[in-house]
Amino acid sequence: MPTHIKRLTLLATLCWPVTTFAQQLQTLTVEKIMRDPKWIGTSPDNIFWGLDGKTIYFNWNPEKSPADSLHAITLANHKPVKTEPADRTHIQALQSGELNLARTRLVYTWQGDVWLRDMQSGKDTRVTQTNDLETGAEFGFQESKILYRRDRNIFSWDPATGAVEQLTDFVTGAKPAKRGDSAGEQEKHLKNQQQELFEVLRDKKATSDAATAFNDNLLKSKTLRSLYLDDRSLNDARMSPDGRFVVYRVFRENMSRGTEVPEFVTETGYTTGIRSRSKVGGAQPQYESFVHDRVKDTSFAIKTTQIPGIYDKPDYSKDYPGRETAKAARPVIINGPYWSEKGTRAIVNIRSQDNKDRWIMLLDAASGKLTPVDRQRDEAWIGGPGIGWGSLGWIDEQTCWFQSEATGYSHLYTVNVHTGKRTALTSGNFEVQEAQLSMDKKHFYITTNEVHPGEKQFYKLAVAGGKPERITAMSGAHTVSISPDEKWIAYRYSNSNHPWEMYLQENRAGAPATQITHQAMSPEFRSYPWREANVITFNARDNQPVYARLYTPDAAKKNGAAVVFVHGAGYLQNAHKWWSQYFREYMFHNLLTDLGYTVLDIDYRGSAGYGRNCRTGIYRHMGGKDLTDQVDGAKYLVQQLGVDPGRIGIYGGSYGGFITLMALFTEPDAFAAGAALRSVTDWAHYNHGYTSNILNEPFTDSLAYRRSSPIYYAEGLKGKLLMCHGMVDTNVHFQDIVRLSQRLIELGKDGWELAVYPVEDHGFTEPSSWTDEYKRILRLFENELKPAVK
Repeated sequence: MPTHIKRLTLLATLCWPVTTFAQQLQTLTVEKIMRDPKWIGTSPDNIFWGLDGKTIYFNWNPEKSPADSLHAITLANHKPVKTEPADRTHIQALQSGELNLARTRLVYTWQGDVWLRDMQSGKDTRVTQTNDLETGAEFGFQESKILYRRDRNIFSWDPATGAVEQLTDFVTGAKPAKRGDSAGEQEKHLKNQQQELFEVLRDKKATSDAATAFNDNLLKSKTLRSLYLDDRSLNDARMSPDGRFVVYRVFRENMSRGTEVPEFVTETGYTTGIRSRSKVGGAQPQYESFVHDRVKDTSFAIKTTQIPGIYDKPDYSKDYPGRETAKAARPVIINGPYWSEKGTRAIVNIRSQDNKDRWIMLLDAASGKLTPVDRQRDEAWIGGPGIGWGSLGWIDEQTCWFQSEATGYSHLYTVNVHTGKRTALTSGNFEVQEAQLSMDKKHFYITTNEVHPGEKQFYKLAVAGGKPERITAMSGAHTVSISPDEKWIAYRYSNSNHPWEMYLQENRAGAPATQITHQAMSPEFRSYPWREANVITFNARDNQPVYARLYTPDAAKKNGAAVVFVHGAGYLQNAHKWWSQYFREYMFHNLLTDLGYTVLDIDYRGSAGYGRNCRTGIYRHMGGKDLTDQVDGAKYLVQQLGVDPGRIGIYGGSYGGFITLMALFTEPDAFAAGAALRSVTDWAHYNHGYTSNILNEPFTDSLAYRRSSPIYYAEGLKGKLLMCHGMVDTNVHFQDIVRLSQRLIELGKDGWELAVYPVEDHGFTEPSSWTDEYKRILRLFENELKPAVK
């Protein structure tokens, strides 16, 4: 062998172990796991199909650039290719366009203008070319014209003639008063007297009135009726398929006092203020919906007093005896209408602003009459998958579909609006989490957790009901995008210890799945034996099953201590079998387990994925069943796994921070130490949309707020408490933790500390902040939960 080849071989041999070692993750540390997440690898996201049905697009970042790039594969070639920057916005604009029923034409907006594409030739026709912004392009007038929005008004373009017509004229402000309307009584008397006395004045008036009538009739045939908004703003406007009716919604903003969040570390060196949300209970916007009949040239409000149960109010009589509730119609928001394919019928989705009712009703646009189709009332609050604004539609001119929690779980229903017959297409103790009607309207594609609350599987279901056909097979979660011809599915898949990858599969049961991407785990990340989170159940004190992720150390390393993790958001699921959005915490739990801790991650009452009773188990008392689930989890650790009851810690962020505070303040003997991160300390200071669902409003249900807010229980602190909070938090304001700190100071409490992060919002972004925070958490547990050295 030549000398230079020997030298290269020797050099390669010497260098290889060094390179391999640099990529090995043999020991976890906070510094390693809290780096920029790109070190983990890169996962695809936002998968969608091209219009040709042969190209699949997705966001991906294998180069670990500052931002994801749009990539593409084809059915014929599965190798991902990055799209050119100039093409990306056009591809995404096409994706958001609307196809006609025959799927021969596509209308879309791109760069502020409207375009029409012929699907067979691929030719694009530019519909508008203005300096104004055009949006919301769609087909109208039974698909004979193109509709679009410009400056809040609806316009049409006729492909046959090229004619553009303005269809609405929404005007800010009040309708101008007619000339003469403001005249006083004396002026009117003198004017009438002149007409009575002088013939020449009567003749002049008759001539003037005739000319005015002629001009008014001429203008009426050429101009639109102005729809005056008064002091309100236009929120939504939708046209019926035949072009006759415009159903529009307006709102009046009630300006509640907001919060100024100071930002101290700025480029200028001066402290600046960020305008942030108001607090729960502030005045809310008021909505009204109207119908404008373009044929009759009339407009009228949809009367909400015809909604059944509109006067029903929540009953707090047992907590507030003697309180009388005024009989008044509750404010609602009317969303829609959603028209049937031929435009013969329309349904609206109505929700009460006190969150207690959801009505689906037929709307007769000609009269404004509402006819009930379905009412779902919940004395707690309406929620659950598909119960919001959009998961409903029409199968044919007589049959609509929607989701409801009527049985306690979100399921799929159809109703014949002519006969009133309701059919449940799915049933059981599981949730339909997504539903999509097929193109031929003969079946649904649904995603459910029927196999296990911690899985998401994809099914095909006939519109008449029956047994769903399961399409996906792997244990974990699938987020599916269906090809335009519905013959293929592309999806992201993950399990608990492997991040998301992309797969391609024929849309049929038993079809093999082809993995497209392979870079969700970097070589360094893959080198560590990440534990597959063991999803277990234990019984709470009310005998309800509680799901949790359990991490157990090797027997030789077990130190007898345990940590309970509390996920945030309240209504969120983390005891599942797919890659967690709490991936940093997942790695931290592996680190803790390596150190000998047992870790329990609980889906407590209020969590997603388990139906209505779990979701609403915290109604009017946060820190009730959601907290006792943590305490019962700690008892499970002691009784089933031999954990020392005096060496259990607890931690979590946001809602998890709130629970941690309630745990240390109200259950001090159950937990020796806790770390409360970006915590809500007083629910009366949180936002309206989230909090009013669960606790109503502070001035109508003060008891619910008092028993749910940690600041009222701070005197109960016994263990060690670490609090961490970003100073630029626009979600849970820094003020929250400052108020609690002052309370602890005034109570003379020891054993607590506060770490602040001057540049962080609610979700931290800087690796240095994550590192500092979790080093403090680890130090707390190591100091307080480890057995004393003898």
